[in-house]
Amino acid sequence: MTMKNKPVSGSRDNDYLDILGMRVDLVQIPDVIKRISGWIENKKIGNYVVVANAYDMIAGKKNDKVRNAINGSSLSVSDGISLVLLSRFKGHPLKRRVYGPDLMLESLRLAEIKGYSNFFYGTTQVTLNLLVNNLKARFPGLVVAGTYAPPFRALDNDEDKTIVEIINKVSPDLLWVGLGTPKQQLWMYEHKDKLKVAVVVGVGAAFDFLAGVKPQAPRWIRDNGFEWLFRLITEPKRLWRRYLVNYPLFVYYVLIDLIFKSHSRLKAGSSRP
Repeated sequence: MTMKNKPVSGSRDNDYLDILGMRVDLVQIPDVIKRISGWIENKKIGNYVVVANAYDMIAGKKNDKVRNAINGSSLSVSDGISLVLLSRFKGHPLKRRVYGPDLMLESLRLAEIKGYSNFFYGTTQVTLNLLVNNLKARFPGLVVAGTYAPPFRALDNDEDKTIVEIINKVSPDLLWVGLGTPKQQLWMYEHKDKLKVAVVVGVGAAFDFLAGVKPQAPRWIRDNGFEWLFRLITEPKRLWRRYLVNYPLFVYYVLIDLIFKSHSRLKAGSSRP
C-alpha cells in the first residue's frame, strides 16, 4: 500500500492510495461533486465513479476483472472507514468517508439547482418507485429521466442492448447504479463506452436506504466507524461473510502488503554501495 501523486488511468489528477493493487482517490464529497459537475458541463461522456470499501478491495484482489473495473474508473472514492484509516496511517488526513448515500444526496441537491437529469438503474421497481418519491419530496425540482429494474440474473445480449437503448434514448446527465459489489463495478466498466451519459455512479445500498426499505445506521454510528456492525446486526444472513470473513481477510492482505514492501525497501537499501 503506497501513496501516489500521478494518475494511473483516465483523467485523474489527484493524489491516491494504491491498496492491494487498486487505486483509491484521496478526495472528499465536495471534490467529487466538483468533478461530476465539470464532466456534465463539458459534455464528457464515459466517466464512472466507484464508491469503494474493504469488500471492493477483497473482490478486486480475488478477481482481475473487478480490479480492472476499479482502476479503470474516473474516480474510486473511500466509502469504507477502513480505507479512511489507511489514508491517515499513510499521512493523508482524510476527514471522513465519501459515504455513498451522502454523495448521492449532495449530488442530487446540485442536480436540482443545475437542472441535471437523472436515471436510476438497479434494485426492484417497487424500491425504485419509493426512492423516486422520497427524492422528489426532498428535491421537488429534481429531473428524473427514468428508472429501470433489471432481473436478478445474467442478462442476454438482446436484453442488455435494450437497456442501453432505453438509457441512451433519454440521455441522462447522471446515471445512478445500485447493483451491489462487484456487479455494479463490472457493469459500469463494461458499459462506459456504450452509454451516452456524462457520469455513472455506483452507490450500492444507497437506493435501499434512501427508499426506506432498509434501515440506515444513525449518523453517530456512521461517523464513528461502526456502520458495519449495525448492518451486520440488521442483515446477519446476507452480510455475515462480508464482515466476519472478508474484512479480516482485508486486514491480513494489507498487513502482508505492508510487510512485503517494507522488507523490499530494506533489502534495496542494504544493497547500495
